[in-house]
Amino acid sequence: MSENKDLHGDESAASVEGVKFVYDFTEGNKDLKDLLGGKGANLAEMTNLGLPVPPGFTITTEACKVYLDSGEEPAALRDEVSAHLDALEQRMGKKLGQADNPLLVSVRSGAKFSMPGMMDTVLNIGLSDKSVQGLAQQAGDDRFAWDSYRRLIQMFGKTVLGVDGDLFEEALDAAKAAKKVTVDTELEAADLKKLVTKFKKIVKAEAGRDFPQDPREQMDLAIKAVFDSWNGDRAKLYRRQERIPHDLGTAVNVCSMVFGNLGPDSGTGVAFTRDPASGHQGVYGDYLQNAQGEDVVAGIRNTVPLAELEQIDKKSYDQLMQIMETLENHYKDLCDIEFTIERGQLWMLQTRVGKRTAGAAFRIATQLVDQGLIDETEALQRVTGAQLAQLMFPRFDENAKTEQVGRGIAASPGAAVGKAVFDSYTAVKWSRSGEKVILVRRETNPDDLDGMIAAEGILTSRGGKTSHAAVVARGMGKTCVCGAEELEVDTKRRRMTVPGGHVVEEGDLISIDGSTGKVYLGEVPVVPSPVVEYFEGRMHAGADDADELVEAVHRIMAFADRKRRLRVRANADNAEDALRARRFGAQGIGLCRTEHMFLGDRRELVERLILADTEAEREESLKALLPLQQQDFVELFEAMDGLPVTIRLLDPPLHEFLPDITELSVRVALAESRQEPHENELRLLQAVHRLHEQNPMLGLRGVRLGLVIPGLFTMQVRAIAEAAAARKAAKGDPRAEIMIPLVGTVQELEIVREEADQVIAEVEAATGTELKLAIGTMIELPRAALTAGQIAEAAEFFSFGTNDLTQTVWGFSRDDVEASFFTAYLEKGIFGVSPFETIDKDGVGSLVRAAAEAGRRTRPDLKLGVCGEHGGDPESVHFFHEAGLDYVSCSPFRIPVARLEAGRAATQSEGSDHR
Repeated sequence: MSENKDLHGDESAASVEGVKFVYDFTEGNKDLKDLLGGKGANLAEMTNLGLPVPPGFTITTEACKVYLDSGEEPAALRDEVSAHLDALEQRMGKKLGQADNPLLVSVRSGAKFSMPGMMDTVLNIGLSDKSVQGLAQQAGDDRFAWDSYRRLIQMFGKTVLGVDGDLFEEALDAAKAAKKVTVDTELEAADLKKLVTKFKKIVKAEAGRDFPQDPREQMDLAIKAVFDSWNGDRAKLYRRQERIPHDLGTAVNVCSMVFGNLGPDSGTGVAFTRDPASGHQGVYGDYLQNAQGEDVVAGIRNTVPLAELEQIDKKSYDQLMQIMETLENHYKDLCDIEFTIERGQLWMLQTRVGKRTAGAAFRIATQLVDQGLIDETEALQRVTGAQLAQLMFPRFDENAKTEQVGRGIAASPGAAVGKAVFDSYTAVKWSRSGEKVILVRRETNPDDLDGMIAAEGILTSRGGKTSHAAVVARGMGKTCVCGAEELEVDTKRRRMTVPGGHVVEEGDLISIDGSTGKVYLGEVPVVPSPVVEYFEGRMHAGADDADELVEAVHRIMAFADRKRRLRVRANADNAEDALRARRFGAQGIGLCRTEHMFLGDRRELVERLILADTEAEREESLKALLPLQQQDFVELFEAMDGLPVTIRLLDPPLHEFLPDITELSVRVALAESRQEPHENELRLLQAVHRLHEQNPMLGLRGVRLGLVIPGLFTMQVRAIAEAAAARKAAKGDPRAEIMIPLVGTVQELEIVREEADQVIAEVEAATGTELKLAIGTMIELPRAALTAGQIAEAAEFFSFGTNDLTQTVWGFSRDDVEASFFTAYLEKGIFGVSPFETIDKDGVGSLVRAAAEAGRRTRPDLKLGVCGEHGGDPESVHFFHEAGLDYVSCSPFRIPVARLEAGRAATQSEGSDHR
């Protein structure tokens, strides 16, 4: 896992020499995120820009990797930390935990990619029974000192010593109840001093040791706790959810403390250079007087809008606005900023490229292009296909009759409907049983991550746009409403009381609108997204009724279409789907599944064909099917006139067109017991028994069916050829391609191709029309991929059927494994994501690459595409671009996503990673 082990052979990983593990904030920059983590790199960058950053240093991710790999910190780390701590003490003019004038520090995590609240932070390190007195004397404020000390014991006890955090919260609530107050700031110094005593007793009872009084021991233990938190359950779950690699490790930032809890002229806040929910420019963020940073993020106390800081502290407000402009112009993106004001002095504690909603991402990207800060190529790297897909989800119908019961802060947009649940465990349990749920909490914390992932949306009665719930929900694309203060949430009794006294019990349906912050009783109906209306052609960019989001999407899609090399086709089986796909930007049909044309009333015709005993019966069935197929293809060619249409010949597992063997056996048995005539049923049952397969997916299907049932494929080829001729006669431009499924050897394809060429020649002769019908095959079996060079001799194109290829490479039956053990594989980290969702690059992907290369060696002009659902998966589209395919094909609704990702893939090397 660690590079250092490789460099030093058998030497212990903890004894690495010659590697620098600690960097002062003055030594780094924003491009060192791999080494310093996002937080450390950006603290260094702000220091370099001359912004007011408290002095400190960063312990690198390499140190974390060594620790996680060996179980020990690098031998040199303690000395490096000591050297940097000495330099910090000299600069600050005081020592860590000094009794009469203590230097205090924070110890914070900071991975390369933002993981809000998933790892550990400890503030006020250096406080002890002695130094708390010195802090009080230096600050001239006993209350502040004891409040800081109780916060340290609470954080340290929970984070470092593993004490149940609820024990501290209960003790704090008891102290407020005894004082008959409702907020922490109303507790006085004497109350907090008693609370410190109580907290220390909790630590002793639960951790089996006293709270450490040695400040260096506090810092060392906190650093180890941050390293350990990288592999905490919630951090691992978050990384799986966000597809962040597990081997990156976290940096640790040790920063001199500045205090926002020194009184009304102090405070802490979070600011955004643009609204992370909408993308609009303005003053956005939250501020909390007389508080430390964790109070804002935790949402325990409701904040005031950042704009109110102008009235509270005009000087700090103006300075903050100037710094925000500097940072946005420097990073050329929306910046998320954490700051503290200590007695009128502004300090910057963190900045990062901010998480934003899908709509905000598109708006901001185009705004930055207009401002000249980024170009079109970079704009494409600022948005994703997943965000576009989210914008295509429905929204609540504004004209529906609703019962609004509350309103909070619109923290993350979307329309979510589900049953109210009041804890994470229930959310996960109900979701796994198929229920849609809304997670309702006073405020969320990192331990709620499981439930947040499982829920359709999140509703809290506390917190703002920068609270834990809001930040995490925006990152996951979940609908979220925060700070709905009028809702009284009682998690212990599993209920919520709304204005007017109505009680929402667990299991009651509620609806939340993350775009407006409104909360409704019951289920609110939804209507199509304006983005879908735009793609459908019902709303046009530039029209009076088009909102700015549609304009932004229109522009980004135009950027993508200009840049992309991959063409995007649709999986469509009828004219209606084909027309919709064309409106969505499809450049043809990459997969028409002809078996879908035989469902419903036509199923009986195929059943008769498969079960035919004589050639006459078979010919009769084929004769009945031919005109139906021909008309299907005429309609399809008309809808896609001028664009390629790839038609896959019949490829159902046989059982899909045969009567159910159990049901048929029961019918025969009942008829026999009643001595009723049942000759036809018995004959049918005997035929079904003869054709019955244990594993139909690997049985008589695809090319095998066409070879075993004479006339089946030639009937379909004739229907395609006659339809193409008919369209040409009608002055159309049909571009049909015939695809042979499930080929495993070139001999299968050669036999079918010879028959198809003969039929096409007959139709050309009969109609006097020249038909150019390409014939190719699906590559969906490992053997086909491994012998692609041979198969290309008879194929003009390959289309990779990655659904079946994934099944056959992995030995999975998709219908069975996804329900039986995929959840366990995902939880254990065996899969980062289902291989049916995103292509397995190492296994299936290597076969795709090998087949593409071998096929083009044989036939340089071989056309290559993919028609599995991977064709619409963002990450997979990038792989297909890199593998040199010509097109991807996916369901109509995913075409815009594939178009966007194809453009992003083409420009990926030009842009930067804006995860």
